[in-house]
Amino acid sequence: MEFRIKDFGLFTEDRKLEMDVFVGFGASEVMMTGLNRDLLDTTITVCDGAGTVISNNPTLVQGMGARISGLVETEPIDKVINGIEDRGGIVLDPSNATIDPVGGVLKASDLGFKRIAVTVVDPATARTLREIEEENDLELMIIGAHTTGLGREEALEIIKHLDIVTSCASKNIRDAIRPLAQVGTAVPLFALTQKGKELLLERAKEVESPILVNTMPLPVLPEKKQPKDLV
Repeated sequence: MEFRIKDFGLFTEDRKLEMDVFVGFGASEVMMTGLNRDLLDTTITVCDGAGTVISNNPTLVQGMGARISGLVETEPIDKVINGIEDRGGIVLDPSNATIDPVGGVLKASDLGFKRIAVTVVDPATARTLREIEEENDLELMIIGAHTTGLGREEALEIIKHLDIVTSCASKNIRDAIRPLAQVGTAVPLFALTQKGKELLLERAKEVESPILVNTMPLPVLPEKKQPKDLV
């Protein structure tokens, strides 16, 4: 974290809001591709110093999400909020930097967006978003992030409502998952629905490295490649 503060300004007013691709397949990279390829209208993500952010700027979405991990609380930083707004982002709660995916989706819906990607970290939020999706005639792409430490029941519940999930260092996600598509083997990203699968395949088109596409039973989790301490 000290490295991220020093090199990328996380949690400071010098926070970098535009960054290059960090990994081939990450949550922010996938959302960036969805915006670039007109598969999404907007995204609901989180940024330190700002809280929940609504943005259809692919570069901003990547910049905010590329180096962030495990954020559960933050405080407003005026320079960060102004930088987001200068790039077309909408900070849901500038006074408090609240993290509120549900509020973000409702605000985006009020603004007329329909195809919305949103990141979540807990099953209750994911379940609520599916209810909102039906009530408001939306097309949500719900992406599970920061899954390390989820209990077995939490993992089983959250994957019922997700389109895509990152496995992080979660043993329970790895044990419970029955994906339609998988990218990566060490810290894989899994697609759980057809539209999640399609978004991952669109992301593959933008990855510059050679790619192997194959059919096989999933998940594929080589023991030697997994994080050392799965929880």
